[in-house]
Amino acid sequence: MKAYQIKPQVYWVGAIDWSLRTFHGYVTDRGSSYNAYLIIDEKITLIDNVKSYLVEEMMARIASVIDPSQIEIIISNHGEPDHSGSIKELIKLAPKAKIYAQAPNGVKILQATYGDLPIVPVKNGEQLKIGKRTLSFYHAPMVHWPDNMVVYDQEDKILFSNDIFGQHMASSERFDGDLPLEMILFEAKKYYANIVLPYTKQAARIFAAAKELDIKMIATSHGIIWRDHLPEIFQLYEYLTQSQKQTKAVVVYDTMWQSTEKIAVEIAETFSELAIPVRLYNINDTDASNIMTEIIDAKYLAVGSSTINNNMLPTIAGFLCYLKGLAPVGLSSFAFGSYGWGGQSIAQIEEQLDTLGFKRLMPGIRINYVPKPEDLKQIHDDIAQALHQAKTV
Repeated sequence: MKAYQIKPQVYWVGAIDWSLRTFHGYVTDRGSSYNAYLIIDEKITLIDNVKSYLVEEMMARIASVIDPSQIEIIISNHGEPDHSGSIKELIKLAPKAKIYAQAPNGVKILQATYGDLPIVPVKNGEQLKIGKRTLSFYHAPMVHWPDNMVVYDQEDKILFSNDIFGQHMASSERFDGDLPLEMILFEAKKYYANIVLPYTKQAARIFAAAKELDIKMIATSHGIIWRDHLPEIFQLYEYLTQSQKQTKAVVVYDTMWQSTEKIAVEIAETFSELAIPVRLYNINDTDASNIMTEIIDAKYLAVGSSTINNNMLPTIAGFLCYLKGLAPVGLSSFAFGSYGWGGQSIAQIEEQLDTLGFKRLMPGIRINYVPKPEDLKQIHDDIAQALHQAKTV
């Protein structure tokens, strides 16, 4: 395991998690990486670390550059275990090191997780001179934990951005210019949609602060390092932090005997015929994290379920719970479904969508048993009318 130089005397010494496939319910199709960075200066500095089970990989990379016992400063931008899981082992191997963490939450979280540690609290805007380099600390609370912060290296013009601008993606490549840009931007959007979205106001504030800095490189804590496509990732974050929308519809459903599926297909066809791009998802075939990547900038959302035992199907209930936690905004929505005798699922979905603050595009669609041709035509006409009214209001 070798360190990878990203600037003179600045090295990536993280670990690659090739087999990771889920992260807090977020399906990570491409795995992930936990990025740590070693700065060789008068005071040897390590920024962030890795999950506990990958500590040997990180330590081998550090040892390829210096003796780990020489580390004097460990910066913990975030206390979540994927960024801090090796901290106890680090302190054993670098006994003279001090840990710099956000005050007060970073200190509190590290102590609550790992016990007594040699922690130096860091205030917002504080600077630390480590030799020829000066590091500036900027608090980024709730992006996405209370203790998040970022570090700016004034001399190298590197923003060590922690979770901001990140992607869950394992690769042997380290820089954005080494991989297809479209793929990286998709993973960055997916990461935002499933991790950062509930904290968009906070993300907008730290993004505004970042734009004021002279940044030549963004060293993230997950995924690739931004160097060659800084304008593109800044453009994406401008778009996402402003909660911009496309005229696009997302239809999500589950079905028992394909009756609700017939309704879902008709809804999707209607949007398409009205020149509104649409994405149609059976919840059993696509994970919620990929669906969220489409919902984040959609204008319309339709959610459907059959009724079983007086309730919506558990898969749709789980999806709505996931959706509620991420709290997307600016959507117009409606519910739909088929039923035999109860039909409670439609009202239950409507209630959940209302709780999220979505505007009702139209009343829920309730079809008894199998939809007939005239039912499907009525669905088409009702959606067309609702969209027309929405445009004229």
